[in-house]
Amino acid sequence: MSDHDLNWKFADETVVEPEAIARVRQQSLELGIEPVSPAVGAQLSVLTGVGRATSIIEIGTGVGVSGLWLLAGSRNAHLTSIDSEAEYHQHARENFADAGVAPTRTRFIAGRAGEVLPRMNENSYDVVLVDADPESAIEYVEHALRLAMPGGAVLVARALWKGRVADPARRDPVASGFRTLISELAGSNAVATSLSPAGEGLLQIVKLGS
Repeated sequence: MSDHDLNWKFADETVVEPEAIARVRQQSLELGIEPVSPAVGAQLSVLTGVGRATSIIEIGTGVGVSGLWLLAGSRNAHLTSIDSEAEYHQHARENFADAGVAPTRTRFIAGRAGEVLPRMNENSYDVVLVDADPESAIEYVEHALRLAMPGGAVLVARALWKGRVADPARRDPVASGFRTLISELAGSNAVATSLSPAGEGLLQIVKLGS
């Protein structure tokens, strides 16, 4: 194993996941849903905390792993969560309640993100997490940047997509889409970006402006 791989493994395995989130992670895996890794979850928590986020929206609820991490970092934040699977929302509601999250802090919207996002208010969210339909990542990020407040963050999970994005020989649509997204944002004066290798990658985008 290379030094790089050892660093990645160490960073991922040193995260101590809260028991409530660990239980939800296990349920997620049993249902065949791949949640964000503990290292990515911890970064989400840090970012919402540092940004003192009060309004968060996530694209892709699953059964609540990412949402619990987002809310853990900012105890006053309100989370809007979008997913096309109503069953997942029911599990997530129960899991948030079991974790002690007040129902008033969450709002669930059932529907396809491509149809829901155009109806959401622009410049309204401190943090937008994109973690659904990787083949639609570019479309979702465009919507997310519209929804984020100036100075707000758009976070894109799985941005290194199974290690394929870093390999230019990988030309499947998802890997090529993420590669295009990362390179185009890196050259934009409208945003500041950083790419973390934690988990399957977390692309962090700050919407500049006032």
